[in-house]
Amino acid sequence: MRSPNEGLILNNVVKLSKNARTVLEKRYLNKDKSGVLTETPEGLFYRVAANIAQADKIYDNNADVSALTREFYMLMSSLDFLPNSPTLMNAGRCLQQLSACFVLPINDSMESIFETLKNTALIHKSGGGTGFSFSKLRPKNDVVNTTSGVSSGPISFMHVFNAATEAIKQGGTRRGANMALLRVDHPDILDFIVCKDKEYNLNNFNISVAITEKFMNALENDENYNLYNPRNGTIVGTLNARVVFDKIVSQAWKNGEPGVVFIDKINDKNPTPEVGQIESTNPCGEQPLLPYESCNLGSINLGHFLKSNSIDWERLSKVIKTAVHFLDNVIDMNSYPTNEIKEVTLSNRKIGLGIMGWADILLYLGISYGSDDSLILAKRIMDFIRNKSHQASEELAIKRGAFPNFKQSIYANGNLIRNATTTTIAPTGTIGMIASASSGIEPIFALVYKRTQCLDKNEMYEVNQYFEKLAREKGFYSSELIDKIAESGSIKSFKEIPEEIRKIFVTSHDISPEDHVKMQSSFQKFTDNAVSKTVNFSNNATKEDVKKAYILSYKMNCKGITVYRDKSRDIQVLTLAGKKADRSQKKYPYEIKPRPRPKKTKGFTFLMHTGCGKMYATVNEDDKGACEIFTQLGKSGGCTSSQAEAISRLISLALRSGINQYSIINQLKGIRCPSPILSEHGAVLSCADAIAKALEAYNKEKMIPTFFTTQQKVSYLQESYEIKSKKSCIQNSEANFAGACPQCPECGEMFTFTEGCVICKTCGYSKCF
Repeated sequence: MRSPNEGLILNNVVKLSKNARTVLEKRYLNKDKSGVLTETPEGLFYRVAANIAQADKIYDNNADVSALTREFYMLMSSLDFLPNSPTLMNAGRCLQQLSACFVLPINDSMESIFETLKNTALIHKSGGGTGFSFSKLRPKNDVVNTTSGVSSGPISFMHVFNAATEAIKQGGTRRGANMALLRVDHPDILDFIVCKDKEYNLNNFNISVAITEKFMNALENDENYNLYNPRNGTIVGTLNARVVFDKIVSQAWKNGEPGVVFIDKINDKNPTPEVGQIESTNPCGEQPLLPYESCNLGSINLGHFLKSNSIDWERLSKVIKTAVHFLDNVIDMNSYPTNEIKEVTLSNRKIGLGIMGWADILLYLGISYGSDDSLILAKRIMDFIRNKSHQASEELAIKRGAFPNFKQSIYANGNLIRNATTTTIAPTGTIGMIASASSGIEPIFALVYKRTQCLDKNEMYEVNQYFEKLAREKGFYSSELIDKIAESGSIKSFKEIPEEIRKIFVTSHDISPEDHVKMQSSFQKFTDNAVSKTVNFSNNATKEDVKKAYILSYKMNCKGITVYRDKSRDIQVLTLAGKKADRSQKKYPYEIKPRPRPKKTKGFTFLMHTGCGKMYATVNEDDKGACEIFTQLGKSGGCTSSQAEAISRLISLALRSGINQYSIINQLKGIRCPSPILSEHGAVLSCADAIAKALEAYNKEKMIPTFFTTQQKVSYLQESYEIKSKKSCIQNSEANFAGACPQCPECGEMFTFTEGCVICKTCGYSKCF
């Protein structure tokens, strides 16, 4: 029977921007098996509202779930409030995993490491993100008593987790994300700081150093501090705090990582210190959690709470109360990946209510981001949200009871409260796009910018709606002006725009790093958990600028800090749009020119067996590294050879244009053709796949110790990479070919592998190797 509330989705059309609809259609709305949409945005909000409202029946059999469904529906469809992505994606579906944030423990045993890896896979499959502290793992080259060997250290296991995430994200709704923390007093800390020195290394991890009070005291006094082996707690060495801190700063200046987490400050605010110590955060750093704990988040769209050029405090209070009710219900409706996560989460019932649209509301009120007025308003709003959310949680505790660990919490001597924490400020990147709100508490990135969707790298171009509206009202709007703004994103130096408007419409790069930190600190003062905030630097910022921001964030009681220097990575979510003409043609705002090929190169030739015959792949290098690749197939001429040559020419062009080799390899690996071939080391699925493997062979060759003789190098490469004969292919196990079989060229169905041959059981086509 259809619920009468379903009429809501017909009578209450959700007002969404074009970009918002695109995001919903790609990531959130239900689809059938063929990928055709079977859900509207209204249907999504109704699905989520109806599902989350059901939790009230747990506490009251006579609860008016129908009325609550309508209340929750209006809360979301108005875009006044949106929950985190897993709730929007999964509520009311079979999966029903609703939390965004998880922290899992990693103890110093192989059993613990791989049990955590299994749980990570389950979480990523369901759309959650995971945080870990690798600090309990013994350092590299430490003794392993059970095998009389030596340990490989925490960073090696980070690569294992990264590879697992890479495999899992391919089939999921959203890509997996991880946070790795290592204590600053771990013996492997220097290796950890530089573990993401190469941009595509550990690409599924954010990394942060867990900074202690002892370290900061040593830094202030320019002293050494102790390193401890987590296996037994013994002191195994010392490092100079200033040297380590400078290394952190240098890497953060180079590519934005590592961030820092002030782990002792976090535990000073731990609401349940008798239950356990917090050792890590979720991937974006805003949610510190105990081992096995999860949290669900949601954000209020501040831009919807303006009334006569002021804040509508009364309506905001009502929405806060409803949002806390919603988030507490999510805890009960959640399907947890493991029993341990369910037990710890239900024991503390943490929720994280935050905000988005902060920059929007400042623009509307005519307040410059980073000004004294903006800092005062930030404290006032967040103080209000925390007080009202605590009140709402206390009211729920009267009806439903306090969280089970209440007597072991900092609230034990006060009023009963339902949730150990109620407030968190998340980045809101995607839900902010749905709500057409600025992200979290960030300033606007630029007045005209392009946004790259992380899921599929689509580009969306946007002009700030408040600026466009005001520019038209004031009469200085023109397409020529927008073209000029697009080049820099900022109007700071535009004399044709009134000065009072230039002061209000400041962008992230117009704001000093100090003001970025002050804003984060203002919100942190009234936030139970933590604040997601990136301190943006212009490209010409110095390492000293980064250092000052890190020190200031510590002194102003932030729980952590992340910095990003513009253009310090190849890919970033927000970039300047360039000229309008360029945007319409989706060109870069600058021209990439390949460096010229030198007259003389040196290189390596690899023999690769493919389904089209022997391929000789030669990788040549100049003084900057690999610069070209040539391929020659045993079967000269024909379509296959010409395609291999075309691929090689394009790769050569990309290499001399500075494109990362691993990006090229990832694009080519796994491409299939109807004639794969097997070796002891796996399947070569196509000529393109073989070229990727040749590039991998080249990179491995570059890592061979310099003291190897020529014959040792040859043997090493042959053992690792040379594709073996057809005889060894047939001897290979059928399991090695599982998942690698291509489609039948006759009918398109998948092949079955049997005794060295592939057979199509639909049309009878077969091919033996």
